[in-house]
Amino acid sequence: MNSRVELLSDLWQQRVSTAVHWLDENGLTGSVGLVLGSGLGNFVDSLTDITAVDYGDIPGFHSTSVAEHSGRMISGKAGDTTVLVMQGRLHPYEGLPYDELLLPIAVLAGTGINSVVLTNAAGGLNHQYEPGDLMVIRDHVDMHTGDPLRGLLKDKGQTVRSLRPSPVYDRELSRLLVNTGAENDVAMHTGVYASMWGPCYETRAEIGMLRRVGCDTVGMSTAAEAVLLSRLGVKVAGISCVTNPAREVGQPELSHQDVVETGLKVRDKVSRLLLAYLSKI
Repeated sequence: MNSRVELLSDLWQQRVSTAVHWLDENGLTGSVGLVLGSGLGNFVDSLTDITAVDYGDIPGFHSTSVAEHSGRMISGKAGDTTVLVMQGRLHPYEGLPYDELLLPIAVLAGTGINSVVLTNAAGGLNHQYEPGDLMVIRDHVDMHTGDPLRGLLKDKGQTVRSLRPSPVYDRELSRLLVNTGAENDVAMHTGVYASMWGPCYETRAEIGMLRRVGCDTVGMSTAAEAVLLSRLGVKVAGISCVTNPAREVGQPELSHQDVVETGLKVRDKVSRLLLAYLSKI
């Protein structure tokens, strides 16, 4: 059992160890992890030497239920870097408790990867953001009114004692991400991501509230994943793909398909960025 798995509660240790061992036996390894959000799953077509399995085949994993979240774990090469990819994720609004929801993320950490890039599709709260823009996540505001790690770490006081000045999102990885974008003609914002329950989109009043507390994008994932990875000693970088402007007045009707279609429109830009970035980590 590796040192990261030992940090987990008894509830998780055996489940995570079993899944980590299964992935290793089936040739799914990597030095960098990547989680692909809505509409961004096709990035895996840019990788070489691919090995893929469905989540349902991995011991203890749940299959995804959201459209465009394929629910596969994939190992492949981005240049000389071996990447372990979650093609799709589980969301809080799917009704799973956090030990089920975050199991794949705990397993990613348990494989021994050094860093993880979390991606998501998000609404643009910042008035300067347009559909198709990309934002490096500098920090987040988690609007889930409970601690997602409650009961999941062995030392129940670790969440308090491990609070430290360093941010959840690694500064060096974030700076490298911005620089890589500039080198590859991919302009990027930096800002704060808000994570909401979903699956309904935000009301106009909620949009106004989030803007007033300094949030630039909003979605339904990522925050709990980032916190868990950080607590387990994994460096985290995050990218939001802005799929629509969020308006306090005149909010247009929005569907998940709209989100997916915007992701598809920018997938070439995202693939170019990620291939260049992952090969540098």
